[in-house]
Amino acid sequence: MNTTANKITLLRIVLVPFFLLFEYLGKPGVAFALFITASFSDLLDGYIARNYNQITVFGKFMDPLADKILVLAAMCFLIEAHIMPGWAVALVLFREFAVSGLRLIAAEQNIVIAAAPSGKIKTACTMICLSILLLFFQQSPLWLNLICTLVIVITTLWSGFEYFQKNLHVLTTDNKESSEK
Repeated sequence: MNTTANKITLLRIVLVPFFLLFEYLGKPGVAFALFITASFSDLLDGYIARNYNQITVFGKFMDPLADKILVLAAMCFLIEAHIMPGWAVALVLFREFAVSGLRLIAAEQNIVIAAAPSGKIKTACTMICLSILLLFFQQSPLWLNLICTLVIVITTLWSGFEYFQKNLHVLTTDNKESSEK
């Protein structure tokens, strides 16, 4: 747990309440800088973990959780600011719960579901679109809000579909040990 990559992941989680605090204090520039820093920390911790042999079980669990905490905090703020519709966040939550559930079922069968390329594209598109919405939220035109929301929803649903399409065998495997519990 004491790897550089894991410390950066934890920093991302710590930055979330400060990002929200500065949004609510009316300091959107500071909040935006914190959001961007947290978003880039995702790239940095992944790079360090892969290139310096710092991949850990803790990191495999906490890195995607840190991403979800950051993304959902920003989305909740944008709902409250009337920039993003609640239905979009509901779809994102649905995908996250569904993929997490699929991963739990796979883990019970000793199967690891690796991050798919579409999941990485989804994360990048989401972070970019949220950054745009946060940067311009006080004067963002409706068309910009709509485009960013649609990009987030479409890439989120696409990646969720891909996870299930490639790993459907996890749900159809007859696991007697699990069914006897």
